[in-house]
Amino acid sequence: MNTPTSAFRIALLAAASICTLTACTVGPDYVKPPATTAATYKELEGTGWKPAQPADTITRGAWWSVYADLSLDALEQQVAGANQNVQAAEARFRAARATVAQYRSSFFPVVTANGDYSRARTSENVLHKSTAGLTLNDYLVQADASWEPDLWGRVSRSVEGAKAEAQASAADAQAALLSMQAELATDYFELRGLDQERQLLDDTIKAYKEALELTQHRYAGGIATDADVAQAQTQLQTTQAQALDLGVQRAQLEHAIAILIGQTPSTFSLPVAPLIAVPVVAEAGVPSALLERRPDIASAERHIADMNAQIGVATAAFFPSLILSVTGGLEATNYSQWLMAPSRLWSLGPALAGTLLDFGGRASVKEQARAHYDESVAQYRQTVLTAFGEVEDNLAALRVLEQEAAAQDDAVAAAQRSLAVVSNRYKNGAITYLDVVVAQTTALSNERNAVSIARRRMAASVALIKALGGGWDASALPTDEQIVHPAAPASEAAAHG
Repeated sequence: MNTPTSAFRIALLAAASICTLTACTVGPDYVKPPATTAATYKELEGTGWKPAQPADTITRGAWWSVYADLSLDALEQQVAGANQNVQAAEARFRAARATVAQYRSSFFPVVTANGDYSRARTSENVLHKSTAGLTLNDYLVQADASWEPDLWGRVSRSVEGAKAEAQASAADAQAALLSMQAELATDYFELRGLDQERQLLDDTIKAYKEALELTQHRYAGGIATDADVAQAQTQLQTTQAQALDLGVQRAQLEHAIAILIGQTPSTFSLPVAPLIAVPVVAEAGVPSALLERRPDIASAERHIADMNAQIGVATAAFFPSLILSVTGGLEATNYSQWLMAPSRLWSLGPALAGTLLDFGGRASVKEQARAHYDESVAQYRQTVLTAFGEVEDNLAALRVLEQEAAAQDDAVAAAQRSLAVVSNRYKNGAITYLDVVVAQTTALSNERNAVSIARRRMAASVALIKALGGGWDASALPTDEQIVHPAAPASEAAAHG
C-alpha cells in the first residue's frame, strides 16, 4: 500500500521524467543584436586635431579627480550617498532584484497549512444521513502542497527576463549617478567661472574708479569736459551693475549644487574662488568600445534580453501545464483521538490542463511580445547612435573651443594694448574720453569672452567624460549570482559602479 510520501515521490519522478524527455525551454535564445559602429571618431580622424591634454585613463567611480580640484572632489563624494535621484534609482534596482526572487519561487512547490475547529448539529429531519440529530465536534489540521513543473520553460524564461531587467535597473542606477555627478561638475565649473568673471569686473571697476578720478581732476583743471566726466561715471556704474548681476547666477548655481548633494540651499555655501581647472580631453578609444562603456547602452541592451525572454513566456502559453498536488492532515470528532494514526487523511493527484481554443488570444500576446522586442532593439540602436553623436559633439566642441580660446587670448592682448595706447593719448590731451570708453568697453568685452570660453571648455570636457561613460564598464553589472544572492558589495556595485 502506497503512503502519501511514496505516492508523491512517484509523481515527482514522473514529472522529472517528462522534463528530461521534453527538455524544452520554448522561445528564442537571446543573441545580442548588432549595432552600426564606425572605425574611428570623425573628430579625431579627419580634423588633424591632437588633444593637448588627453586623459588616458579615467578612474572608475572618481573620474572628476582628473581636474585636481579638492573642493570638487569633496562635493562629488557626497552625490552617491545623498542625491535623492540616485537613491531612487538604487531603490528601483533593489525592487527589480526582488522581482527575480519572486519569479524564482515558482520553481518550487507552494506549501500551505491550516487548522480548524467547529461544532455543529445536523437536523433530525434529514433522511438517510448518519449524523442526523447529532451535535459533533470537528478537529482538523491540514497541509497542502502543489507544484507546477516548468515543462516548457515559462518560469525559466520569466526568471531570465527578470534577471536582465534587474541588470538594466543596475545600469540605470549607474547612469543616474553619472548624470548627477556630471551635472554637479558642470555647475561647479560654471560657478568658478562666474567667480573669475566677478574678479575681472572688480579689477575693472577699480581701474574705472581711478579713470573717473583722473577725469574729474582734469575737469577741475579745465582740461576735460563735463561730458568726459559723465562718460567715465556711466562706464563705472554700468560695470558695477554687471558685477552685481553675476550674483543672481552664482546664487542659483550654488543652490543647484546644494540640491545635488542632498542639502537645503539655505545651509550650503561655497567660498569664492577663481576657475583654476583646465579642460581635460578624455581618451575616446574606438567607437565599438563605447558599447561597453555607457550605462544607458548597457541598460538598453539588457532590456532587449528581457523582451526576448517574454517571447518565450508567451510561447509557453501554447502548451499544457501539469500541476501536482498533495494534501495531508489529521481530522477527528473527539479531541482525544485527533492526533492518532487512524485520524490521518491524505489525497494526491496530478492535473493536466491546456487551452484548446482562445480565438487568437495567445497568438496576439506572442505577437505583442515580438513587437516589444523589435521596439527594444530599435531603442537600443537609437541609444547607440545618440551616444556616438554626444561623443562627436563634445570632441568637436573641445577642438573648436581650443582654437577659439587661442584666438580670444590674442584679441584680449590686442585690446589691452589698444587701451593702454588710448589712455596715454587721453592723458596727453590728444583725444576725448569717448575714445577711452570705446577702448575700455572693447577690452572688457574681450576679457569676459575669454572667461566665458573657459567655462564652455570645462563644460565640454565634463560632457565628453560623461558621454564616454565616466570610466564605467559593463563588467560592473551585477552577475546572476549577485542578483540571486545579494550581498552588500553587490548592492553598492549596482548603485555606484
